[in-house]
Amino acid sequence: MPAGCGTHQARVVDRNGALIAEADVLLSVEWTRILDDTSTATVLIRPEGDCCEGLARVRSWRHQLQIFRDGHGVWEGPIVSPTWQVDSVELRAVDVLGWLDRRVPHEDMLFPDTDLTQIAHALIRDGFAPDDPGHEVAILSETRIRGRREYQQDVGQTGDHIRALAETGLDYTAVGRRILLMGEDHCDRVGTLTDADFPSGLEISEDGASLATRWILHGNEAGDIKGEAGGIDPYYGLLERVTEETSVRDNNSAAAGARSRLRGSFPAPVFIDTSNETTLSPEAAVDVPSLVPGYCLDVMTTSTCRNISQVLKIYGLKVTENQQGESVRVQLVPSGV
Repeated sequence: MPAGCGTHQARVVDRNGALIAEADVLLSVEWTRILDDTSTATVLIRPEGDCCEGLARVRSWRHQLQIFRDGHGVWEGPIVSPTWQVDSVELRAVDVLGWLDRRVPHEDMLFPDTDLTQIAHALIRDGFAPDDPGHEVAILSETRIRGRREYQQDVGQTGDHIRALAETGLDYTAVGRRILLMGEDHCDRVGTLTDADFPSGLEISEDGASLATRWILHGNEAGDIKGEAGGIDPYYGLLERVTEETSVRDNNSAAAGARSRLRGSFPAPVFIDTSNETTLSPEAAVDVPSLVPGYCLDVMTTSTCRNISQVLKIYGLKVTENQQGESVRVQLVPSGV
């Protein structure tokens, strides 16, 4: 199915599911998806009729924004910043992961020799346990990285704990109410892109600042936990990086974390930069709702001096629609496949 030129609709619902307002006249919409973080969305609505009365009742965190593309749900999450203007209302929202940035561990938790996806699932379950606005969790694949983690009641934000797991081998994203958990090597393909699919051209960059041939990861604050991966490379020589992750409680987990970082920084990552006003052609052979961070695209380009023919992971997606039409932008990073 080609990307096409979609048309969006939006509505506001209460946390109990009741409809608050339909966006009768949607002046502009922007929604995103992102890997290992919380995505955002913004809509600008011109109220008509009873819509103004409903939008006047919108309150941060109480009400949720739902966005549809050609009638299919593509994004939803709590509104965090409503702005009422003379002739319009702007609603800014975050996805379901945003709630976890307002939650803390509700009990002490110790995970001995546990896959990172299971740890993340337990953190999410605990975070939503006292008050669940509606969420689902799907484990697409395990990381096969097992380790010991420990969390204390009321210490740290749950969202930050999950981001820390993403630095040691976990990938995650949100699609609607679903939180997807997967290993960094998860790479189900959802389409193929060529030069013709990027009518504005591409920019290919090698990220030498991220290159490292050896990683060292220190664990708990006592200083007796350490893991390392890599060493002197015959081509690049020796480039070393060191980091600290205090939630890591054993050497095996620290070593797994070091290996995860090495996979992301060696060899030098090569990026196809599609973030600077470069949009997908409406004829691109991809289905926009299927462009989910953590999934992969086959990309082939010969438009620059450095040719690329490789599997790239979707890192971010930004879809906008306004009076000029729809724009679909995708950010791709090395997949390691």
